[in-house]
Amino acid sequence: MRLVYLGTPGMAVPTLDALVAAGHDVGLVVTGADKRRGRGTDTSPSPVKAAAERLGIPVVHTVDELLPEHAANPFDLGVVVAYGRIIRPHVLAAVPMVNLHFSLLPRWRGAAPVERALLAGDDETGVCVMAVEEGLDTGGVYARRTVPIGPRQTAPELRAELVAAGTTLLVDTLAAAERHGGLPTPEPQTGEPVYAAKIDPAELRIDWSRPAAKTDRLIRLGGAWTTWRGKRIKILAADLDEPRSTLEPTLVQPEGKPAMAYSAWRNGAQPRPGEWFE
Repeated sequence: MRLVYLGTPGMAVPTLDALVAAGHDVGLVVTGADKRRGRGTDTSPSPVKAAAERLGIPVVHTVDELLPEHAANPFDLGVVVAYGRIIRPHVLAAVPMVNLHFSLLPRWRGAAPVERALLAGDDETGVCVMAVEEGLDTGGVYARRTVPIGPRQTAPELRAELVAAGTTLLVDTLAAAERHGGLPTPEPQTGEPVYAAKIDPAELRIDWSRPAAKTDRLIRLGGAWTTWRGKRIKILAADLDEPRSTLEPTLVQPEGKPAMAYSAWRNGAQPRPGEWFE
C-alpha cells in the first residue's frame, strides 16, 4: 500500500518505522516545521522528520503537497499519528486518511487524551484506528484495543504502552485491508463525547488541599510543581499511602538545580516545624 505519513513528535516515530518494516511504500512524510534551538539561528527537525530522513523518505511541511497538482504519484491512504494540525476538507477529499488515536473514542477526543485519562483516574484507556473527518476526532472507528492503566503508572509509561498497542493495531488493520481489497465500513462512535483539552501549565501547580490521590496523579503526569519559600520546585515522584491518604515526595528538582532525592533536599532545606510547600 502506498502511504503518506503525517506525524510530528517522538511518539509517532515507532509507528512510522513499523509501517516501513511491514513493507508499505511510505512515499512521503508530512510533519511540523523545524524549530529554532536556543537563542541562535540553528534549527532542529521534528522527531518524525529525523526518522524519515534516516529511512530515506521525502519530507514536506504542508498537507497541500498531497494534492493532485503537487503529487505526481497518488497515495492510497494517509496515516495520521499525533500530527498536531487540522487537516482541511479539500485535502481529505484528495487523500483518504486514518488516524491512530490514543483513547477509547468518543471518550477523550482532542489534544491530550493520555494525560486526561490519567488525571481523571480512569482504570483503562486504549487506542483506536479511525477515519479522519473534518470534525475533532469524530470519525468512525475501524478497530480499537483496550489498555489498562496501572495504579502507579506514569504518563510516559502509559504513552509508550499505548504507542506499542496502537502500532500493532494499525499494522494489523492495514494488513487486513490489503487482504480484503480495502478498509471496511467504520463503526460510528457511540456514547457521550468527552473532550481532552491541552494541559494548561497552570494545571500543573499542586494544590495541597486536594485529595492525595489526585495530587499523585498530577505528579505521575509529569511537570507538577509547587513553591518553597517563594521559589518553584518540581515534584518528580512521590509515594502514595492510600489507606492513610497521605503523599510523600521522593524525587524533587529545585529551581535552577538538578533532580535530587527528597530526603537530600529536605536535609539541606531544613524546614521549620510544621512548614510545608506553599
